[in-house]
Amino acid sequence: MKKKILIINGPNLNLLGQREDDIYGKDTLENIKNASETKGKSLDLTIDFFQSNNEGEIINKLHEVEELYDGLIINPAAYTHSSIAILDSLRAINKPKIEIHLSNIYSREEYRKKSITSEGVNGLICGFGTNSYILGIEAIAKLIYN
Repeated sequence: MKKKILIINGPNLNLLGQREDDIYGKDTLENIKNASETKGKSLDLTIDFFQSNNEGEIINKLHEVEELYDGLIINPAAYTHSSIAILDSLRAINKPKIEIHLSNIYSREEYRKKSITSEGVNGLICGFGTNSYILGIEAIAKLIYN
């Protein structure tokens, strides 16, 4: 039976391909979604993709993970550095969880070098552009199936 994964994307990721392509690349979120779904199929995973610019909507979606999904991949975007509420929601999930980022947050501005949300996940992948999503899917598959 296929396992079901949720990929949550935080604020402004809907603008990928339109903003700061020197940092985030030229791929749109739709391109990333399509590549993620393709990779998921190759690993016998169903991928649900969600994006919101609203912290409360992200938290509500996180509350669904325990009941509806086998694992979570999250790119909290700017909430990475500020949201204790998202961290608390992540800590309430007893399923495999991976945080991802397109850019290397540790080579950016000082305020981006601290990931509050990573304290609530199994691991963190950053700095590989769109491939961070693919690496995240491969890692979550190993956590789920092994």
